[in-house]
Amino acid sequence: MQTDVQSGDGRNVDGAERLARRNRPVGPHYKWVALTNTTLGVLMATIDSSIVLISLPVIFKGIQIDPLAPGETGYFLWMLLGYMVVTATLLVTFGRISDMFGRVRFYNLGFLIFTIGSICLWLTPGTGHVGALELILFRLVQGIGGGFLLSNSAAIITDAFPAHQRGFALGINQIAAILGSVIGLILGGILSYFDWRLVFLVSVPVGIAGTVWAYMMLRETTTARQHQKIDWLGNITFAAGATILLIGITYGIEPYNGSPTGWGNPLVLGALVLGVLLLGGFVWVELHVPDPMFRLNLFKIRLFAAGNASSFLASIARGGLQFMLVIWLQGIWLPLHGYDYEVTPLWAGIYMIPLMVGFLVMGPLSGWLSDRFGARPFSTLGMFIQALGFFLLTILPLNFNYIWFALILFMLGIGQGMFSSPNTSSIMGSVPRELRGVASGMRSTFQNSGSIVSIGVFFSLITLGLAASLPTTLLHGLTTEGIPASAADVIAHLPPTSALFAAFLGYNPMGQLIPNNVLHTLPQARQVYLLGHTFFPSLLTSPFSEGLHSVFYLSAAMCLVATVASLLRGKQQLAREDATSHNEEDVSIHATAHGKQS
Repeated sequence: MQTDVQSGDGRNVDGAERLARRNRPVGPHYKWVALTNTTLGVLMATIDSSIVLISLPVIFKGIQIDPLAPGETGYFLWMLLGYMVVTATLLVTFGRISDMFGRVRFYNLGFLIFTIGSICLWLTPGTGHVGALELILFRLVQGIGGGFLLSNSAAIITDAFPAHQRGFALGINQIAAILGSVIGLILGGILSYFDWRLVFLVSVPVGIAGTVWAYMMLRETTTARQHQKIDWLGNITFAAGATILLIGITYGIEPYNGSPTGWGNPLVLGALVLGVLLLGGFVWVELHVPDPMFRLNLFKIRLFAAGNASSFLASIARGGLQFMLVIWLQGIWLPLHGYDYEVTPLWAGIYMIPLMVGFLVMGPLSGWLSDRFGARPFSTLGMFIQALGFFLLTILPLNFNYIWFALILFMLGIGQGMFSSPNTSSIMGSVPRELRGVASGMRSTFQNSGSIVSIGVFFSLITLGLAASLPTTLLHGLTTEGIPASAADVIAHLPPTSALFAAFLGYNPMGQLIPNNVLHTLPQARQVYLLGHTFFPSLLTSPFSEGLHSVFYLSAAMCLVATVASLLRGKQQLAREDATSHNEEDVSIHATAHGKQS
């Protein structure tokens, strides 16, 4: 007996029609199905990109490894940045493949891969070095799935929505991305308080439901660009060049041969040079192959070029902001205000909520307004507001009054929300329909690469600031509390990155650094003070502020340059097929609602 089922657009169809589901025209409500599912996918991917930032101390404790022990910092860096490196290097490739073989198909595959990675992380069997390597490997699997989700979500939305609603829809999607990064911090703090495995388990049921839902409901709304050759040489040179370059930037953070950073390490310099040479070779390849992976001719479109330039600069400006705020709150401000280190992860996430609120207020509103008045005024003003917010952070004392800190975070959220959705809508609406997958991948690549570059640069500036004054500050502080000069001098030469990572992980390293035989000679009250939650943050405040102010000045400058780039984008012009079909849209939707091909 043949049964009727309901399609994604609400119509009843029989078994024969169900077999041809992918070939049926979408109904008038399909765009909302596409928006909700892709928003869920982006939300899940971004939650998992930030959830480990807060929960790293508990995760490493759970697998019985000290990430700050000599030779172990590599585990810390790869747990922190591995996911981002994978997504940044694969987004363009995934977008290009999706243009050729179907965006929805590879978006669905991304949901599945991401869910498998989450399950593996939850069930990680090993401990010690084996456990750390397993976690890093499974995070890379997650990154591959996240790459498919992030490279196709904006393209699927752009395909599904008419031009006059696209800014609003992409704004919702961008809100999910920013919201996910903040929710990840809060969830990580709450879940890690109970069990580190819950940090990874939380995405499993969502991933399973999203995978099934995407497979059942999403449709290909554009014709895949088949009968083309895959640009293997372009894919290889780009993936290898970007990966090697980003690895060089990552290891440039680590100390080398007595230097506080690794920028003089021959291996780091070699990675940077080789990465740049491979990317240069990639550009040459793309200019000489018939079906390039990276559509360089898209940069002839002024809106596309200016939008990506401003997005890349904005990503550098704010990419490391979350890390800096976590260090500031978790390593300094919260302990100085009486919070135990065990609860600082949770409260660091909570105190950053104004950033999320500002974005939630302005994100959808700016998307809706940009649909009516164009992207340029809102994206330009948004970047200027962010520049002002970063400047205000430089004049805020490290031991601040929270109300002023919250207001500045709210301002940064407002600026980010005002910029993101109009800028994304402008980029995606400027390219032909058949190239939206690769355009989405290019946009996300610039954004994610900017974040990784930002982290490398920001951490280096902070480290150099600590190296300049932390040894003297530590020596004076320790001898003042009764530590013998010989022991204090050894501790004072603590590598700046170790102090920085200790602050990032939210704990006091004095318990490991002060020898037990020295510590036990001190009065009990001094022992409690040295090992408590105010001594180390108090010493760290002044040296940390020097590097932090450099970071915020650089971010403000980047935002101002991005403001100019956004201003130069010109007025919005629809891609040719959008402009020609805009007037026929209502007729087309009306026809598809009755099952007719238009």
